Amino acid sequence: MFKWKPLAALALACAGLSACAVETSAPVIATQPTEEAFDPAPVDQFLSSAVEANRTVGMSALIYFEGEEIYFGAQGFADREAARPMARDTLVNIYSMTKPVTGVTLMTLYEDGLFELDDPLSDYLPEFADARVFKGVNADGSFPTEPVNRPITVMDVMRHTAGLGYGWEGGPLAEAMVEKDLFNPDSTLEQFSQDVASLPLFFQPGTRWQYSIGVDIQARLAEVLSGQPFEELMHERVLDPLGMSETGFHAPNDQKARVSAIYVRDEDGNLEREPDELVYGFAAEAPSLTMGGSGLVSTLDDYMTFALMLQNEGTHNGAEILKPETIALMATDHLPAEVEDRAWLPTKGQVGFGIDFAVRVAPQASPEENAGTVGEFFWDGRGSTLFWVDPARDITVVFFTQIVPFDSPLQTDFRAAVYDAFPDPE
Repeated sequence: MFKWKPLAALALACAGLSACAVETSAPVIATQPTEEAFDPAPVDQFLSSAVEANRTVGMSALIYFEGEEIYFGAQGFADREAARPMARDTLVNIYSMTKPVTGVTLMTLYEDGLFELDDPLSDYLPEFADARVFKGVNADGSFPTEPVNRPITVMDVMRHTAGLGYGWEGGPLAEAMVEKDLFNPDSTLEQFSQDVASLPLFFQPGTRWQYSIGVDIQARLAEVLSGQPFEELMHERVLDPLGMSETGFHAPNDQKARVSAIYVRDEDGNLEREPDELVYGFAAEAPSLTMGGSGLVSTLDDYMTFALMLQNEGTHNGAEILKPETIALMATDHLPAEVEDRAWLPTKGQVGFGIDFAVRVAPQASPEENAGTVGEFFWDGRGSTLFWVDPARDITVVFFTQIVPFDSPLQTDFRAAVYDAFPDPE
């Protein structure tokens, strides 16, 4: 076990690479269930068949029921080229599963009374006081804009309704984001926030849901409110109290052999290793830019510790991170009904969005949708990692793999296997 030093976050670039198929895999390792009603066979079968079918190179899963571990399984390789199996202590780049950790960190400051969710963001980050909205492109390449109809609120950056986006959407604004080099590892959150604020918004605040760099703005907000570097604050408020000593923004060089490679599927369906220099877990030194939306590397057990804290309404192993009412607030759908444009969020199932989590608001509408329970909250990451908390059934799950582009069907099939392992609820 080790204590990590500060971070590093690199841009979430998805490169198309040529590839070769998985040839062999490590054996499945499964924990004997403590609940007689739980049948591990569907999950074992999913893990083994997915690797055998070349759907991914390696994967692992950890499942808790009523606060007790009932399943661990691993299959395939963390590093195919080195023939290193996926293991319980493999360090995985969790990408956007960083976001819920950031949200929890910021909400500790909410409990301290340092802000309200409906406060204008510019009360704390004045660079957003004159925000304007994109209206097109002039002949000279400049952007005509219009004033915002209302200020961006703190809640907007927590539920992805602020008018912000990511560079992968394409179009003039996305190109401008790339030109700003927002994710330069030698930058700072202060500079990042100022650069973002200098660009027009994609849309009027509160009118659409669009996945965004808003969580990175949350990290800067946390710095301003606390007067501490964000990485330091996250350790102090969340990681250290929970004992998450193998979660952080930079893997020390003596632990690089535990970091999983990332594999990219090409147009022919083959899997090729993403160059290690594009994977922040392999960075030799910790960059200065500490993002809120991505950047953490973690283990299956460490992230499960975080998930169990959420399942236990803010407390785990005697450490109270948040109050139960704050967890309930985060796990409540905060998207207004009039926000009908929700981009790809509906592909997650019958969900709304809370504070840095998707929240299930209705039962599965078809067998093709993600299985789950109303009230469940969850999120995932670029490498197709996933976790969810199902309070109604007291099921907590963490799923790790390292495959891009993001593989939604893989997650759908894994969810189905997990719920198939449990008896149908009455």
